[in-house]
Amino acid sequence: MSEPEDKRPKVGIGLLIVRGNSVLLGKRKGSHGAGEFGGPGGHLEGTESFENCIMRELDEEVGGKLKISGLRFLCVTNLTKYLPKHYVDIGMIAEWKSGEPIVGEGEKLESWGWYDLDKLPDPLFGCVENYIEAYRTQRVYFSTS
Repeated sequence: MSEPEDKRPKVGIGLLIVRGNSVLLGKRKGSHGAGEFGGPGGHLEGTESFENCIMRELDEEVGGKLKISGLRFLCVTNLTKYLPKHYVDIGMIAEWKSGEPIVGEGEKLESWGWYDLDKLPDPLFGCVENYIEAYRTQRVYFSTS
């Protein structure tokens, strides 16, 4: 017997953008994780590649002004921290190339900022701690509740 569609995990994709020893994080609002700090990201849409999803979300969320390079896979997380929501989260990573972010979706985000990897804001959204650990250790799978 199959699960109802609304009970199946969704696929989320997030991006860790690195600039020197800093990463880009925004303070979320209006959804799960409100008040937490996370990077650009969102839901994978039907037939969309991971790369196209990240580039679409990046344009929507940072106002199309930020340029990145070296976009690649970072890690995957089985995320049940926000039950009853359940996500399979694909973490991606890229290096900052140019530009500064602006808040592109004011209903979802308060602000963007660059944070030193050794002085990250608290609390961090869902998988961000996993992204940082994956960046530092090359670990690629996490299960978080």
